[in-house]
Amino acid sequence: MKTVLCFRPDGTITGLYTEIIDLADLGRLIIQRASSIEFDNPCQLWRVFDRNGKCIHASASRNDCLNWEADYFSNREEP
Repeated sequence: MKTVLCFRPDGTITGLYTEIIDLADLGRLIIQRASSIEFDNPCQLWRVFDRNGKCIHASASRNDCLNWEADYFSNREEP
């Protein structure tokens, strides 16, 4: 997986957080999750939800959801 950081004119940086680059070296970090992964008990599926609570992916495998989430957000212009 490639690491993509977007530098904005106001000096903020957006991107999918990984520990490949120590972002703390750039300054104070403010981390906001782009999504959450939760288990849906009635459906017996793991679901990926965006910040608005909309389910954007589901799988029986949590690992699949983690990989999908990383791929999805690392390939967007505005993660």
